[in-house]
Amino acid sequence: METLDDVMLETDDKMTKCVQHLQEGFSGLRTGKASPSLVENVQVLYYDTPTRLRDIAGIAAPEARLLVINSYDPTALPAIEKAILAANLGVTPMNDGRVIRLVIPELSEERRKELTKVAKRLSEDGRIAVRGVRRDANDRIKALQKNGKITEDQRDQSLEQVQKDTDGTIARIDALFAAKEKEVMAV
Repeated sequence: METLDDVMLETDDKMTKCVQHLQEGFSGLRTGKASPSLVENVQVLYYDTPTRLRDIAGIAAPEARLLVINSYDPTALPAIEKAILAANLGVTPMNDGRVIRLVIPELSEERRKELTKVAKRLSEDGRIAVRGVRRDANDRIKALQKNGKITEDQRDQSLEQVQKDTDGTIARIDALFAAKEKEVMAV
């Protein structure tokens, strides 16, 4: 039996997850300086099992423009190298048999604008997801009222709260996008 509290808690949780998903997407956007988050979620085919790179290797950024990937299993280095190339990150891995080095090149103005467009698309996808969560919550709240589980006043207050949550979440998404845009465009 679904209650109003269940709907509100689940809605809040889903909106938070929308923001977290956006942050993960942004962390994979290259900004011209080396960051382990650039490659940590790359899927490597490790013993025929897709595995995140961070689960099978240590990733370090010893310099501003260099990432060093140290595999826990040296036999996985070719698979890691192949996965990084397949991820199309704009960097070419250098495998010396012990570690893989990724030299992060300077971003051109054109590439910066391209990354800004990608960030804008990711943030728009996040806004769409949040609005979908809102629509679902509104439908569920209206169904609760229709079934006599809550009063009209409770329905109206809940719908208002869901809208406030939606506005707040979209404002967070916009703030994240603005910060990422500034970071990408900084030379």
